Amino acid sequence: YIQESVASHCAQQNSPKIHEGWWAYKEVVQGSFVPVPSFWGLVNSAWNLCSVGKRQSPVNIETSHMIFDPFLTPLRINTGGRKVSGTMYNTGRHVSLRLDKEHLVNISGGPMTYSHRLEEIRLHFGSEDSQGSEHLLNGQAFSGEVQLIHYNHELYTNVTEAAKSPNGLVVVSIFIKVSDSSNPFLNRMLNRDTITRITYKNDAYLLQGLNIEELYPETSSFITYDGSMTIPPCYETASWIIMNKPVYITRMQMHSLRLLSQNQPSQIFLSMSDNFRPVQPLNNRCIRTNINFSLQGKDCPNNRAQKLQYRVNEWLLK
Repeated sequence: YIQESVASHCAQQNSPKIHEGWWAYKEVVQGSFVPVPSFWGLVNSAWNLCSVGKRQSPVNIETSHMIFDPFLTPLRINTGGRKVSGTMYNTGRHVSLRLDKEHLVNISGGPMTYSHRLEEIRLHFGSEDSQGSEHLLNGQAFSGEVQLIHYNHELYTNVTEAAKSPNGLVVVSIFIKVSDSSNPFLNRMLNRDTITRITYKNDAYLLQGLNIEELYPETSSFITYDGSMTIPPCYETASWIIMNKPVYITRMQMHSLRLLSQNQPSQIFLSMSDNFRPVQPLNNRCIRTNINFSLQGKDCPNNRAQKLQYRVNEWLLK
């Protein structure tokens, strides 16, 4: 039935159903068919990279296969010493914080040749603590993932243009774990008074006086690879930077996230949780890191980039 449904929708590419919002993370129990991740690339020809792309995201990061790259410099975050404001939205799929254009935040360094401007912060999280992140580390998921989406403002005028262009996007990803304490930046977004303002789809709430630097964990270590957007159209224009330490939110804050609805108040409640795309094949891509672990055994032949014997960080096991 689903195959026929997809085929009929593909046959009517001009159907009003086929629009940029016609996709989902999970099967809908009631109502009409909405394409889940395995169908994204089949229902809309403009999204075919979601199915046939060879540099898709997210991926499972096998730390034993990472390459130490001595030329990766630390990330530089430039806020101009100012705090920022932004609007927090329930998009029906994510909690999204879009910064106002008054105080710009730029990032450079790491794998970047150009400076990139922060456009949006997006949260992914699970219905239980054992899942929720998009990326996996040695096959293990985290309870959530914060993604800071930046576009190349030196080459492109806005995020829409950059998203479909080479060297267009840089996404900084930070894993979320549940703990007794809370990251100060996420605390501003997820405290009860704030998060309850965006319970339903299209709800919005203004936040002021935010310090982006407070969102980052205390580490200069990261892992990086070339990939794609993790939502349709899955353009392969993103460099990913995954920080080597997580940030923490409280159990209550995670519970508040799970109480957000994908729908509007008049519709049935559907939790936004489990809003992650499954991992995609790595296909011979290189995963680089600035973490210089002690090397086991001899150097690689011809002094090529050295493969690491990576010991999983203790924070992973806590």
